[in-house]
Amino acid sequence: MKNNIKIERARHNLTQADLAEKIGVSRQSINAIEKGKYIPSTLLALKMARLFKMSVEKLFSLEAED
Repeated sequence: MKNNIKIERARHNLTQADLAEKIGVSRQSINAIEKGKYIPSTLLALKMARLFKMSVEKLFSLEAED
């Protein structure tokens, strides 16, 4: 799963720690999500999408399967 979290964080002037605090997770969780090592729960994805004022589909996308 690909995501645009790092891009949206930069657009909103947020550090990983800032974003983590706003949605109630650790900075390490944000780092892992950005790197694609962790897929967030639906609730977490919705919280991030709401914070960035965008749809979940624009924040996250499935990579093409071969």
